[in-house]
Amino acid sequence: MAREYDLVILGGGTGGYVAAIRASQLGLKTAIVEKGKLGGTCLHKGCIPSKALLRSAEVFATAKRSEDFGVITGNVEVNFGKVQERKNKIIDQLHRGVQHLMKQGKIDVYEGLGRILGPSIFSPMPGTISVEMNNGQENEMLIPKNVIVATGSRPRSLPGLEIDGGLVMSSDEALQLDALPSSIIIVGGGVIGIEWASMLSDFGVEVTVIEYADRIIPTEDKEISKEMQRVMKKKGIKFVTSAKVLPETLIRDNGVTISAEVKGEQKEFKADKLLVSVGRQANTEGIGLENTEIQVEKGFIVTNEFFQTKESHIYAIGDVIGGLQLAHVASHEGIIAVEHIAGDNPSPLDYKLVSRCIYSSPEVSSVGITEDQAIEKGYQVKTGKFSFKAIGKALVFGESDGFVKIIADEKTNDILGVHMIGPHVTDMISEAGLAMVLDATPWEIAHTIHPHPTLSEAIGEAALAVEGKAIHS
Repeated sequence: MAREYDLVILGGGTGGYVAAIRASQLGLKTAIVEKGKLGGTCLHKGCIPSKALLRSAEVFATAKRSEDFGVITGNVEVNFGKVQERKNKIIDQLHRGVQHLMKQGKIDVYEGLGRILGPSIFSPMPGTISVEMNNGQENEMLIPKNVIVATGSRPRSLPGLEIDGGLVMSSDEALQLDALPSSIIIVGGGVIGIEWASMLSDFGVEVTVIEYADRIIPTEDKEISKEMQRVMKKKGIKFVTSAKVLPETLIRDNGVTISAEVKGEQKEFKADKLLVSVGRQANTEGIGLENTEIQVEKGFIVTNEFFQTKESHIYAIGDVIGGLQLAHVASHEGIIAVEHIAGDNPSPLDYKLVSRCIYSSPEVSSVGITEDQAIEKGYQVKTGKFSFKAIGKALVFGESDGFVKIIADEKTNDILGVHMIGPHVTDMISEAGLAMVLDATPWEIAHTIHPHPTLSEAIGEAALAVEGKAIHS
């Protein structure tokens, strides 16, 4: 028998379940269809497991240099089974928390694959959802007034670099490793590639990163990229930039061998394993989009500013629409979509105000545009930069590499972007994000009293540096 809902959400990842909670708060009868586990990629194959492994790697790296802190520990070893066990415990705890939130919000959860059907006896418009249940029971039929597609994404590969899960991996398989390799080639020096390079290097793995662009993390400010490469080279990570990987040269035999064209010259690389980290592709197949008028361009669903598709009662959010493929972005997109459905007149999301983070060692965080982007847009810029080497708390931590950089408009004094690399900067970026939301100036940040000793003092000093007034430089 068909069941009626105000809203059915395809996908129970971060965007999907947050949207469901907001819908419940607004009194909408809501259901989620999820073929895997609630929490989606972020909880089970992305944000949380990777950060758990990064934390273990950080502890190991710190323990190996504990004598610098006056602590004698002897031989320090990694029990990778325990590392994975800790990661899985964190995932399980958070998964139970999401399940509790669904029960608390009286949100129905259907475990299975949902497909959008075309016009039928149930509805004159496309949108009825057929759910192929995981437990093998008869398909469920859901009749919603509105639908949100939140089916997420999966790792992309390159033709000829097919993932075998053993020698050639994506991040999905790498998270399930039962033992650390002695060496690895990472194809792609973007956010995910750099996090894996940092983690595996800290665990003692020999790492080579091959990047097609002329610098690693090419979406970040150039000075951030340069500092990241400098610090990670000190850790022993090898970087090959402006390099075109040649998939046809891949040999899988007791490890991997592959060549890349580097500035007109072909070079060969060997390692135990190869990790492909070249972005993510949207999960748009098999969900019934062909039964609708929904547009898909370059693999992503097209929406308006309130995340409506060409079918006005069907919305789409998160990785499946492209843009900034971040969990916190998907959550806010989901909230806006639900509030639009409920008639609450939400404001569109200003993507310039979204903070971005890389959880490597050192960490990177940023909000707004880079210096190059500001110049390209015609701004006359002024910048302030302050090193963590002059911050007492960073020296206490034993992590003084990196800096905070603030970019402002010379004419209006508006902050255009804030970029940080160094210890715990992913926990510091929200101050900069709030400053941009409130249209604060560097002067206002500088006159916010930052307690001493804290890492956040670097933000206040960088703000003073915009006008050449930094105290400790």
